[in-house]
Amino acid sequence: MHRFTDKVAIVTGAAQGIGAATALRLAAEGASVAVLDRSCTDETVAQITAAGGVALGYVCDVTDRTSVQTTFDATASDLGHPHILVNNAGITRDDLFFRLSEDDWSTVLSVNLTGAYHCAQVAQKFMVAQRYGKIVSLSSRSALGNRGQANYAAAKAGIQGLTATLAIELGPYNVNVNAVAPGYIATAMTAATADRVGMTAEDHQTMVAERTPLGRVGQPEEVAAVIAFLASDEASYVSGQTLYVNGGAR
Repeated sequence: MHRFTDKVAIVTGAAQGIGAATALRLAAEGASVAVLDRSCTDETVAQITAAGGVALGYVCDVTDRTSVQTTFDATASDLGHPHILVNNAGITRDDLFFRLSEDDWSTVLSVNLTGAYHCAQVAQKFMVAQRYGKIVSLSSRSALGNRGQANYAAAKAGIQGLTATLAIELGPYNVNVNAVAPGYIATAMTAATADRVGMTAEDHQTMVAERTPLGRVGQPEEVAAVIAFLASDEASYVSGQTLYVNGGAR
C-alpha cells in the first residue's frame, strides 16, 4: 500500500515514540518525511532510509515561531511543499494542581498547544496555496481529565478545540484537520509517568491493562496507523474529528 506516493509529510516530536512510529509508517507508504524534534533525529531518519524510504531530519523548537518558520521553509526547499502535518511534539510536567508551578503550566501549554498552533499556521499557508492538506494533531485521553495533569489535560483539550475550529476555517481550501487522542501507549512518556508514581513501567502497564477492555496497553505503531488513515485520501470526508485510540477505556 502506497497511499502517500509523491506526498511530503512533516512530523514533529519524531525522534521517538508515537512520532517516530508515525514517520516510519508514512515513509513506508511512500511519503517523503521531514523528521522534526528538538533533539537528534538521526535514529528515526536512519531507520527510514535503511528501509528504502526518504527522510531528512531537522532540529526544531515548536515553541519558537522563527524556528518553525525556518524549518518549514527548509523542508519545502529540500523535499517540496508539505501535504501532511502531524503535530505530535509534546511533554509532560505532572504534579497535583495545588503545587503545580507556573513554569510547569506554561511550559506544557507552550509545547503541546502553542507548538501545534505555530506549526499549523505556518503549514496552512502551503496547503491553502496548493488547495490540499492534511493536519493531524495529537490530543490525549487526558483531555477528559486526569489526576496530576491539569496542565497536560488543558493543553490536550485545547488541541480538540483548535482542531474543530481549523476544520471549519480550512475546509473550503480542501484541508482536512483531525486529532487523535491516545490512551495509555507504551512510550518513554508513560514510563516517566510510572516513575513519578513510584512504579516500574512494566508494573504500571499491568495496572492500566487490567482496567482496559482490550486487556493491554497500546503500542506507538497502533496510533501511527490511525494517524496514517486520517492523513490519507481514504479519510477525505473526515474533518474536525477527535478519534480516541484507547483500547475501549471509558
